Amino acid sequence: MKESVTTYLEGQIVNEEMEFTLVELCQASGASQDEVTLWVAEGAFTPRGEEPQEWRFSGASLRRVRTARRLAHDLEINPPGIALVLDLLDEIDALRAHPRRARST
Repeated sequence: MKESVTTYLEGQIVNEEMEFTLVELCQASGASQDEVTLWVAEGAFTPRGEEPQEWRFSGASLRRVRTARRLAHDLEINPPGIALVLDLLDEIDALRAHPRRARST
């Protein structure tokens, strides 16, 4: 007899105006505080606040941190490479959002 496997997807809608502390962002994304701190140092993220305990990240940062985590763990990309990849993904998103402008340049 074949076993039945059930997969549950967990989803969460995050408002762009939401803010996360470093601890909250790490809990929501699964990334460690050390990882996020390295990515901030490389310019992959720009939180509000001077010190890590004061940092506030936007709701959009959650998706970026999850992407960064996958890049780091699945593809073993280093922090400078993650910052570059995230910038390139932003460029691709911008081009897709404005395809006419991209063709006219």
